[in-house]
Amino acid sequence: MTAVHTHYPDFANPELLEKIPLSARTILDVGCAQGALGADYLRRNPRARVLGIDLDEDAAAHARERISEVFCGDVEKNPMPFNVPEGIDCIIYGDVLEHLVDPWALLAEHAKYLSPEGTVLVCMPNVEHWSFAARLLTGSFDYEEQGLFDHTHLRWFTPRMMGQALANAGLQLSDVAPRPIAREQAEQFVTAIAPGLQALGVNPAEYLNRAVPLQFIWRARKSAQARIELSATMLTPQGGVSDVRVIEPIRAMRTDSALLGTIASEADFDPRLADSPRIAVLHRPLLLGESGIARLRALLEKDYVIVSEFDDHPQFMEDRGINLGELLTFRGVHAIQTSTAALAETLAPQNPEIQVFRNGIFALPPVNNFNDPDHLTLFFGALNREADWAPLMPVLNEVARAVGDRLRFHVLRDEGFYNALETPHKRFDPMADYATYMSMLGAADIAFMPLADTPFNRAKSDLKFIEAGAARVAAIASNVVYAGSIQNGKTGMLFNDPGELRASLLRLLAYPEATRKMADQARAYVAGERMLAYQVAARTQWYRSLWDRRAELNEALKARVPELFA
Repeated sequence: MTAVHTHYPDFANPELLEKIPLSARTILDVGCAQGALGADYLRRNPRARVLGIDLDEDAAAHARERISEVFCGDVEKNPMPFNVPEGIDCIIYGDVLEHLVDPWALLAEHAKYLSPEGTVLVCMPNVEHWSFAARLLTGSFDYEEQGLFDHTHLRWFTPRMMGQALANAGLQLSDVAPRPIAREQAEQFVTAIAPGLQALGVNPAEYLNRAVPLQFIWRARKSAQARIELSATMLTPQGGVSDVRVIEPIRAMRTDSALLGTIASEADFDPRLADSPRIAVLHRPLLLGESGIARLRALLEKDYVIVSEFDDHPQFMEDRGINLGELLTFRGVHAIQTSTAALAETLAPQNPEIQVFRNGIFALPPVNNFNDPDHLTLFFGALNREADWAPLMPVLNEVARAVGDRLRFHVLRDEGFYNALETPHKRFDPMADYATYMSMLGAADIAFMPLADTPFNRAKSDLKFIEAGAARVAAIASNVVYAGSIQNGKTGMLFNDPGELRASLLRLLAYPEATRKMADQARAYVAGERMLAYQVAARTQWYRSLWDRRAELNEALKARVPELFA
């Protein structure tokens, strides 16, 4: 895209982006500039319709290449230039209202177009910021090209004033958050004027809280909705499991202003709202004996509905000497959430209250591969898979010898796999956090996903495929697990045995354009079907239903594990 020179930088406010409801169907970005915010949101929710309004024709032209529809004009003269028969789920004013002649009238008019559960987001400069007072006191107040003292600002707001403006528009206030900003200069200023503040009856500490934030972000709703608290534990991140099953789902659901989501240790679980629905999600908990009973009782005493988040076959615990008959991880909780139907079937005899949430992608990463058709990189990044890949290694080495530098390997975590490769064209990295893992994956062209046909493997999810698809990497995978997701020859290549692996890999190497097209189709599948955005409503509804049925769930839990209620 050609660079566009406008009054404002081409930048998406990250804190504002995190607060846009992830399940929104239609979004209106007032003052969309070049569409950076909407473009970033569409990587999280590709099904959404993102509408933009901006006065700058150059910026609007650029935004049209990024978001669904753009109107160039004065929003105060034409508040709703789009057809929105089902209403708008989120209206965003990112540093906009302060530029308008009558922002109060626009808020009231736009509120009419919100869907019943619609949200308004406002990012506003804080007129109580310490630099305003400093400039007024020193006689140096003047306008600037951008920022807090932008020469196009017509209106000024304190948090109290903005809260009142939203309420007057008929909106229900949800929350307000300061944008993170350095405190040191503010603290120095407040210390210097503390005697004057005290003389005026102003508490310096209270004034500091008002004077530090450069901006505030408000959330308000068309109608109030009952809050729900979701508290989750998380295992130490390893191989992306914690990110995919805990961090990113909590992040996704927190975009709903009615959901208070936190990740903490069980000891720190503490309901913030009296009588609010509260769900405790324990990530792969090992609940055994008296210690397990004590942990569960502590949560029951705080009136939590307890959910076990478990996405692996329990056989691995048996293999480590754990007696499943003594385990409370499944039967000692109100409900279980897992990632596959096969796992649900395995776990259901211990607890019939079970829900499947397939693994999903939070945001499509930027595309960063297929840059050199003469050299393709095969990525392998997994843990404890030697039994799966060892029978296939002779074929990999055979193909590597035949094609030479045309096939390069990038191995993450599995040093045994790396050492078994008989080629100089290879790279090894011992470990990486999830973001780095996805970046490494996205720089490759082919992803290798072998799974032997065992009961343990058949319960696994297709996470590796949707990660590769999201990054536009062509998958070459076993029929085990992946046949349920990959369309062979269209969104990836499937194999049953070493011979099929050889043929599939040679095909991918021989036709790089077709391989890239296959990867494009895999990314389209993930974008259309496997985003976390498409699960937010179902997850939240399930948690609310558990709370509504907690008396029934408690009785069922008491029948399974009566000692919890002794």
